[in-house]
Amino acid sequence: MKKWLIPVIIVAVIAFAIYRMAVGFYNTSVDLEENAKTSWSNVESAYQRRADLIPNLVSTVKGYAAHEKETLEGVIKARAEATKTTIDPTNITPEKMAAFQKAQDGLSGALSRLLVTVERYPDLKANQNFLELQSQLEGTENRINVERNRFNTDVNVFSKHIKKFPNNILNNFIGNFKEMARFQAAEGSDVAPKVEF
Repeated sequence: MKKWLIPVIIVAVIAFAIYRMAVGFYNTSVDLEENAKTSWSNVESAYQRRADLIPNLVSTVKGYAAHEKETLEGVIKARAEATKTTIDPTNITPEKMAAFQKAQDGLSGALSRLLVTVERYPDLKANQNFLELQSQLEGTENRINVERNRFNTDVNVFSKHIKKFPNNILNNFIGNFKEMARFQAAEGSDVAPKVEF
């Protein structure tokens, strides 16, 4: 066997191993990133379901509490703000996530004020349409929480994959994958609300 053939074979084997490692990293990263993007779409879908329920809820409440105009308008305005704030799943930055959360928190606050207002109307609280809408809204809020948690889990798996050695070196070389922002609790949500009777 020729002496020059051994170094060529060694180099070829090393090059092939690096190639396979890079392909494996890239393909796994694509899979994990797409899973996180799909999870984000599911989060948006859950928020859209909530936004779709609001006009029916407002209409039902309006029939019983027409003079609560300010509260109803607040809900409508918050819904409009929440639905116009969107994030491109290919570019989820902490700043964009904060803006999205702020708009959604505004809608959550407006809905809370509306439901507190409803307490003053016993006939409305007994209305079957209102009870069904309220139940759907509660279920949607639970669904939103589940989808946010799934999104955070998928982002976590993706982020760990691109940060671990030697994947971080391959990612720096390829330069294709960036960490996504996660959902975080709204500021002040760690403090229990004060309830007075």
